[in-house]
Amino acid sequence: MINCVIIDDEPLARKGLREYIADVDFLHLAGEYDNPLKATELISRGEAQLLFLDIQMPKITGLDFMKTLQRSVPVIFTTAFPQFALDGFELNALDYLVKPISFDRFLKAALKAKEYYEVREKNDAFKTSSISTGDYFFIKADNKLVKVSFNDILFVEALQNYVVIHTQEKKLITYLTFKSVEEYLPSQFIKVHKSFIVSATKLDSIEGNDIRIGQHHIPISRNLKEEVMEKLLKGKFLKR
Repeated sequence: MINCVIIDDEPLARKGLREYIADVDFLHLAGEYDNPLKATELISRGEAQLLFLDIQMPKITGLDFMKTLQRSVPVIFTTAFPQFALDGFELNALDYLVKPISFDRFLKAALKAKEYYEVREKNDAFKTSSISTGDYFFIKADNKLVKVSFNDILFVEALQNYVVIHTQEKKLITYLTFKSVEEYLPSQFIKVHKSFIVSATKLDSIEGNDIRIGQHHIPISRNLKEEVMEKLLKGKFLKR
């Protein structure tokens, strides 16, 4: 069961979504709000697994509200303005529904959310139960199980609802949580930003708050700078 939250300032729009959710057996309505700010507490408690989020609303738009979320929650935008679709997908929204929304189109978006959670659960379960040596692991990516060597990883990047593992040859996109990847990686991997983990063995240079790995530039968070530099340089910084 996926706990859904409707955020829309139009009563009729909320009513329509409420009825659609009631007709889908794997969806459960956990909350309904006419203002995004009223939903903040419920989301922060982790009680929302899917947001049906309008874009044009008073005080704050759905797009800006999504950018403020401290907890990553899959979002399906619901709006009368198709011109915002690109902005929505750039924020890694699961889907973008243009009003008036048909039930068939709503169901298609809901099934995307269901697939997202099924894939993430399988990845988490496989990560926990898989047999691995000390130098590789498996993930689910591109609809297959992919073997990843720790030595091949350059850095790991967190996006809205998934993780990108950057290797020497390719990018692997998987529905894992950033925290689960962080906990699984060995000590050579250092979290340098809320959205980035780097392999210390692949680092080429550091300039200010910028780490260079090949052609990639990875930022260092200001609040993590001291800790990161200590980990990266400890016992390896030659000076006069």
